[in-house]
Amino acid sequence: MEGGMNPEIPAFAVVGRVNAGKSATLATLLEIDDDELLRISATPGETTEVQPLPVVYDGQEWLRFLDTPGFQQPVEAMREIQRMAGSGVPGPAEIARFVKECRDKFPDEARLLEPLAAGAGVIYVVDPCKPLRDSFLAEIEILRWTGRPRLALLNPQGEAVPELEREWRDRLGTAFNLVRTFDAHEARYEERRRLLEALLQIEEHHAGHIRRVIDAMANEMDARREEAAEAILEFLESALTLRVSEPVEARDRSVPGRLEKKKAELEARYFKKLAGLEEECVKRLLKVYRHHLIAPDVDPARHSGLDLAMAETWQKWGLNRWQLAAAGAMAGGAAGAVFDLGVGVHSLGAGTVIGAVSGGTAAFFKGSALPRLKIRTGGLELVRGEDKAMVAGPPESANFAWVLLDSMLIRHAGILARAHGRRDRGVLEVAELASRVREFPSERRTLLQKWFASCLKGSPDRGKEPEVFAELVKALAEGG
Repeated sequence: MEGGMNPEIPAFAVVGRVNAGKSATLATLLEIDDDELLRISATPGETTEVQPLPVVYDGQEWLRFLDTPGFQQPVEAMREIQRMAGSGVPGPAEIARFVKECRDKFPDEARLLEPLAAGAGVIYVVDPCKPLRDSFLAEIEILRWTGRPRLALLNPQGEAVPELEREWRDRLGTAFNLVRTFDAHEARYEERRRLLEALLQIEEHHAGHIRRVIDAMANEMDARREEAAEAILEFLESALTLRVSEPVEARDRSVPGRLEKKKAELEARYFKKLAGLEEECVKRLLKVYRHHLIAPDVDPARHSGLDLAMAETWQKWGLNRWQLAAAGAMAGGAAGAVFDLGVGVHSLGAGTVIGAVSGGTAAFFKGSALPRLKIRTGGLELVRGEDKAMVAGPPESANFAWVLLDSMLIRHAGILARAHGRRDRGVLEVAELASRVREFPSERRTLLQKWFASCLKGSPDRGKEPEVFAELVKALAEGG
């Protein structure tokens, strides 16, 4: 297989200047954020050999990309190819001769042109924020002489300069079959799909293979949404049924200071477990979408970025008052209160104590208030004689379940927005994103409210789970 080529498999060599974003483009297109598989570096000349990157579905390779070294001496290489052509116009024959005869003098150019001489198509990556200098013009001419199907990608790596981009587009339009924009640090699924569709336009001989990849990628995205919806559904059920108990001896109940201390400890345990459930769900979502460089933003003290002690959280996320009222009325009662009030303690020192609520009207008046963590004493016999227990969970708010769902939908959107070509490590930022559940149709809100209520009562409605799952899949598709 000369030049990393197989005549039965369409191949495209990604070429361009050193650090033009070739590897980042491939990483985003193929969803590779692992440097062990595809190295992305600011070090000039990081890619020194042609690296085949196969696209495999169902155990079969359908398409192949080739990461190539960058141009190092394009002007000199262009002149050498022109010399080989004599008085004629250079073409594929001169490119093949250059690859064979000029490896010592032009090692990088020979390596990147070898797969083109063997039949690969061209994906030329440029930064339109840079001026169109003679060296770029030389690269464009050399690639035109290959006679292969050619796609030019504008991959901006700085602030856009409209005049420069127009100049690039005009010049590339004379030498390439298509010119498209593809920001390797921002591109999402739709941009990836459109890039493959552009290849379909310039490579008709292997159209069936390329269509197969486009269809398989769409099916894969559908399957991922279903996996993500399952993870979120399981998280919500676990979170809404979460209860934490703490034994209380008779002597502790008679000493207010001891009881308050146990309450504080119980509260801390509850939120730590809740954050643990959240972290596990985020990890599952990251795995579904093949992200290894993002850390789940879990901090039990702040409920992993979802600060339950701030009024802003309960005003920005979850349903608004009118939506809570409507959902509560249609569902036959709000989902906030499960246990008797008992002895209360404010969650994280914030909020106004909320009594048990039921029905749409009550949900409306309580919907935007801060919750408290429900803690009760007594009512649960333990093995040890007359010892009792305190039981904590969940926070008393009709909006609690909706805020949890919102937090996961927003994180899911953040994961989708993260291009695999990025190599910076970090956590998902969610604070500035708007509520997703407020955009739900009323029928979906009513269904979810009923299911939330069953979970909060400790008996999740299994009959409604298929409908809830289907609606979560729709919600994830609507969010990108």
